[in-house]
Amino acid sequence: GVPNGNADRILVVVELAGGNCGLNTVVPFEQDEYYRARPTIAIRKKSTLKLNDEFGFHPYLLGWEQLFKDGKMAVVHGCGYPNRSRSHFESMKFWHWASPNNPQPDGWLGRLSNDLPLPEKGPMIVNLSDKMSGAVRGSNHPTVVFDDPNQFVLESSGEQRAVFREAFKKKQESGNPALELVRRIASTANQSSDFIRNACAEYKTKRDYGFGKIGKSLPRIVAQIAKGSGTRIYYTATGGFDTHGRQTATQGVNCMNIGDALLAFQQDLEAIGRDADVAVMVFSEFGRRVKENSSKGTDHGAAGPMFITGKHVKGGHYGTFPSMTDLYEGDLKMTTDFRSVYATMVKEWMGLDTAKSLLRADYPTLGVFA
Repeated sequence: GVPNGNADRILVVVELAGGNCGLNTVVPFEQDEYYRARPTIAIRKKSTLKLNDEFGFHPYLLGWEQLFKDGKMAVVHGCGYPNRSRSHFESMKFWHWASPNNPQPDGWLGRLSNDLPLPEKGPMIVNLSDKMSGAVRGSNHPTVVFDDPNQFVLESSGEQRAVFREAFKKKQESGNPALELVRRIASTANQSSDFIRNACAEYKTKRDYGFGKIGKSLPRIVAQIAKGSGTRIYYTATGGFDTHGRQTATQGVNCMNIGDALLAFQQDLEAIGRDADVAVMVFSEFGRRVKENSSKGTDHGAAGPMFITGKHVKGGHYGTFPSMTDLYEGDLKMTTDFRSVYATMVKEWMGLDTAKSLLRADYPTLGVFA
């Protein structure tokens, strides 16, 4: 890896909050056990969007089917971590820190941003959400967090806010390098709010991003890239994946929304000539239990699929699909540690050789990028 990696490459992370049901997203239609465990909510083989002789996408994931057929989507099977937690809060923390059962002050993307040079224009990390994700929490760069570009805020801790206020007051050079750094970061954040507001106001997509939350945030990312932002990391989340009851209806709508949004995003990036610079990683904090429950839904589980999309992705299936019969307390066993996917994004995509120190261990990369 070069010291500053692949300088123009952008990483977009999409969080599916609530625990997406992996088995009804990537349907193992040749497995009788799948149909035995889910007599009412299993998706019939003929309804799936076939990916190969074993798997098909959920019938409403038409956008993802298109990306997969174009060779721009990797499906990574059986992602999880050792000693899984079925708590949303605990599990999401593990994914955000990339450090299960071992709290870290900074999130994994916050740590990653420390290895990247400061962009000349725009902030290092943009989190499109109403609240900051633990994944982007970092000590060196303030993360810009906004849901609606017109109600834009700079998120920082109480101590940081006090320091920023002081720094803004002392306009003259202080001769204190630490203070200068703080002042530079604070003014960058202020400028970036104007930059982002303008970018989002100017950009008009011609594509259909669907109706979900992610359908609002992804075109705003394209808008910033189109305007020449140097932002290297974008993070956005969309909820509604906690399908304890009536899963069929809820997951159908969710699949339509994420399918439409990711395909439109890829097409927009092609339209502005930047599709070669962007890769997207999609994850959820856990999959769901193999057996359906009495409410025609599924309860919190463990391992599930992750997805990577982009022009440089070598589309196809990665990792091993977990056994449907050798379960752990009703859950699929992890076959791919999610940190292998993170390591893949850091090393193969961003071109940095810091994955080992960032993830506190050496995780094998998957060979997803051409």
